Amino acid sequence: MRKRLAILLIEHRDLDAAIDALTAAGTPDQLQIARMKKRKLKLKDQIALIEDYLIPDIIA
Repeated sequence: MRKRLAILLIEHRDLDAAIDALTAAGTPDQLQIARMKKRKLKLKDQIALIEDYLIPDIIA
């Protein structure tokens, strides 16, 4: 699970860098950026699920 989490975090970070690079380009492709942002949100959800599994809430 920790290995999968690390892979997802790297992919999330890479997508963020790619989105920034496309946005900084002279003519950004809005459709491609939208797809990347959607993928990034899915990754964020997967990351949250794995983190919740690995670090359970402690009821005080």
